[in-house]
Amino acid sequence: MSFGIIIFAVNKAIDYYSFITIEKQMMEKADLSELSFREVLAQHRSSSGEPQTKEIVRLALEKLKASGKEVRIYDSSKQLLGLAVDGIIINDGKPHIFEKNIEKALSGSYAYTVTDDHLLYFATPIQNQFYENAYVYEFVEDISYFYAIMDQIRYVLFAGAGGFIVLITLASLWIARNTTKPIKVLLGAAQSFSRQEFKRVHLNRKDELGMLADGLDSMGQQLHNYIQYQKQFVSNVSHELKTPLAAIRGFSQYLYEGENENEELQKIYAHLLQESDRLTRLINELLLLSRFDKAGSSELEVEKTEMNALIQQVARNMEAKAKDKEIRITVKQVEEDQADEGLTKVYASVNPMLMSHAIANLLDNAIKYSGSHSQINVEMEHTSSEVVVKISDQGIGIAGDELERVQERFYRAKNASTANGSGLGLSICKEIVERFNGYIDIESELGQGTTITIVLPRV
Repeated sequence: MSFGIIIFAVNKAIDYYSFITIEKQMMEKADLSELSFREVLAQHRSSSGEPQTKEIVRLALEKLKASGKEVRIYDSSKQLLGLAVDGIIINDGKPHIFEKNIEKALSGSYAYTVTDDHLLYFATPIQNQFYENAYVYEFVEDISYFYAIMDQIRYVLFAGAGGFIVLITLASLWIARNTTKPIKVLLGAAQSFSRQEFKRVHLNRKDELGMLADGLDSMGQQLHNYIQYQKQFVSNVSHELKTPLAAIRGFSQYLYEGENENEELQKIYAHLLQESDRLTRLINELLLLSRFDKAGSSELEVEKTEMNALIQQVARNMEAKAKDKEIRITVKQVEEDQADEGLTKVYASVNPMLMSHAIANLLDNAIKYSGSHSQINVEMEHTSSEVVVKISDQGIGIAGDELERVQERFYRAKNASTANGSGLGLSICKEIVERFNGYIDIESELGQGTTITIVLPRV
């Protein structure tokens, strides 16, 4: 729409400025013809009427008959006095007359009309010795050549404009590609870094983008080395702590079981035993994370696993801990589909031990952060491509601004002090599920409970 308006405006501008040029040429031609006509009037100046007027018209036509395709002379009453066509004087001719042209010329102005067949009728007044507009001289010009030139100008102009637009478009695309492509590379590298995937970043450029790529590459390598060092440190420390911690737990167990007289000492030994168990769980979780960080670990071997049975088994294993707090665990299995018995068993490609550990960890969290006489619901749904496991509790909940951070290693929510924990449980669950091409989603509200959803590809 706007492009059509632009073309219309350009066409009008070309017509306007072109007609200014041709109008100027016609006015110069009319002035020369007027001088010739006035020479004839000066030679035959007389006060007598009819015969002298005819002679003036005849001589004027003889002198001006070749000045246009047609030449006409009118008197002050708009009567045609003489006519010449293609240089030949025509008597008793009856051409088409544009009266408005004649009227305007008699008022003392130039006047012209252009017909559809590209004929220009140009009229100019001729004054007598009393400075009265006594005659009108009109000539007709065929200006088809002018329109042909204008069409060629339009063609050249629009072809050039089209070529210019194409050139600008190609240049813009080239500039955009050479500008946005490296930016996309840098953005992709930054996103990979956020996922702790440190790939080399290199742009074959010597400008600011090249310098930025080199800086990003150097930063990525340093971060990679630092994280690898940190992971190795955690792994080494965890391994080194297992032996002394086992000794501490053994001595604590021995002291606890051997103390039968002093109740205060027995409580202290029980506390030592409890803290030893907590540290043992923490170290085991750190070692598990360490194994995740090492490629090719045997624990990551997967197999086709029936998820209904796996969930039922984990729930049964957690029932004893739930009963201690008078919490009920309810498991809703996939309903049998009479149309297709194959849908009653739902399979996912996972490592059964690790998947059981992840679900048990989530159930353990639900038990720890739920009050007595509450309920935990475990529900499994499925589609043709996904297995969905939902674990819902009626516990303390998680604040909305902490939902994204609770899956980070060692992060604990502000209200998590009501129960012991290391801040690694959800992080381990997330790593396990993602290793099997799934993801975890968390919905929670303070004081209302939490729903954690595990989504896995179905096989």
